[in-house]
Amino acid sequence: MEKIKQFLRRKNVVLSMQRYGIDALGAMAQGLFCTLLVGTILNTLGQQLHIGFLNQIVATVGKGEGAVSYTVGGLASAMVGPGIAIAIGFALSAPPMVLFSLIPVGFAANAMGGAGGPLAVYFVAIVAAECGKLVSKETKIDILVTPVVTVLVGVAMAAWVAAPIGAAAAAVGSFVRWATVLQPFFMGILVSVVIGMALTLPISSAAICAALSLTGLAGGAAVAGCCAQMVGFAVMSFRENRWGGLVAQGIGTSMLQMPNIVKNPKIWIPPTLASAITGPLATCLFKLEMNGAAVSSGMGTCGFVGQIGVYTGWLADIAAGTKAAVTALDWTAMALICFLLPAALSWLFCQLLRKWGWIKENDLKLEL
Repeated sequence: MEKIKQFLRRKNVVLSMQRYGIDALGAMAQGLFCTLLVGTILNTLGQQLHIGFLNQIVATVGKGEGAVSYTVGGLASAMVGPGIAIAIGFALSAPPMVLFSLIPVGFAANAMGGAGGPLAVYFVAIVAAECGKLVSKETKIDILVTPVVTVLVGVAMAAWVAAPIGAAAAAVGSFVRWATVLQPFFMGILVSVVIGMALTLPISSAAICAALSLTGLAGGAAVAGCCAQMVGFAVMSFRENRWGGLVAQGIGTSMLQMPNIVKNPKIWIPPTLASAITGPLATCLFKLEMNGAAVSSGMGTCGFVGQIGVYTGWLADIAAGTKAAVTALDWTAMALICFLLPAALSWLFCQLLRKWGWIKENDLKLEL
């Protein structure tokens, strides 16, 4: 047993929640962002601003009726599987030969996983990367053995588990969406609070939303919760962090507050209460839906990706004939749910907690 442990240490195979539940999951979100999300943004910019080179077909795969044409954004989105796999491999400190071999593994897992492709890639890429690391540089023909083992293990596992994982993820996502439509008030609170807190924790809310294909009303509640955390922390800590902190948290990430939350968990109360209010307002009053890329549901105001997702969803609904036009009420709902209410509610709750002595001076101070 000791020899096995020494071998795993030498190969940097660390069986831990930190490595797989935080590092790999965070990398998954980065892979999603650099492929699917960037592709969606580029397509939206091209269509709305009439930018010729973004709307131009740059590649066509196949012939005849089965041919698929891609814009720049379309190509980026199509690489979501390889993008996630490589990002995860990088997070697991995979050697170059293993890292590059994850490209076909990610493609296979995403294709076989269907609607739950990103989650399938997550599991398959972890196993393939770790197996590849175990054999890396162990033979004189490493240039052949390492990629062959990585690809064979990854594709075999994808064939075995990708479809069931994808189906399970799709089922859970469908249940959450169905439950949110059936009980928009309670599910609006639950989804908003849980996904919002996941955004602030050192795990990936974006990856969770993508894995569960969280869109529709549930996606709108998730956007509300994430915005409450980001905008809430940005505004309530303005006296300590000024403009730098406002920008870093408001369009960066509320995860910056995690060290302060560990020191004083009470600072998490204001934005969490705000999310418990804006979530049901989004689902019950404004019927705010996020029908863009599911990963956008877990991004909040980070680069305004959540808002871009809502907007692209509006455009998709209009194109599908389920929505007539983008109205003033739509823009008002977005402004209130994503910016104004989170700022006002979090500030108000924070002032009360400061008055009660639960939050003290510099409890929200960031080391920027």
